Amino acid sequence: MSNEFDIISVANNLMKMVIRNQIRRLRFERGEMTQQELARRSGCTRQTINAIEAAKYGPSLELAFKIAEVFGVGLGEVFQCEMIGTEDLPSDAS
Repeated sequence: MSNEFDIISVANNLMKMVIRNQIRRLRFERGEMTQQELARRSGCTRQTINAIEAAKYGPSLELAFKIAEVFGVGLGEVFQCEMIGTEDLPSDAS
């Protein structure tokens, strides 16, 4: 059994989850909605929206759903997740 866990551990160390978002595109498709307006309508701060948009912060599941609701789209249209090998990451991203 320990070998199975060792393999999973090695695989996890070789892969990183990257969450991308379409917030900026969706804001501009919705009449150039400001970060401040999106923040007000989703119940957070403009700084939080800025950090999420820049992929410096991952929203809670609750906030992610609220943001999608503001845009009137499903969660998958706002946020996408992909697993990439750590060898594909810039050296400062791991």
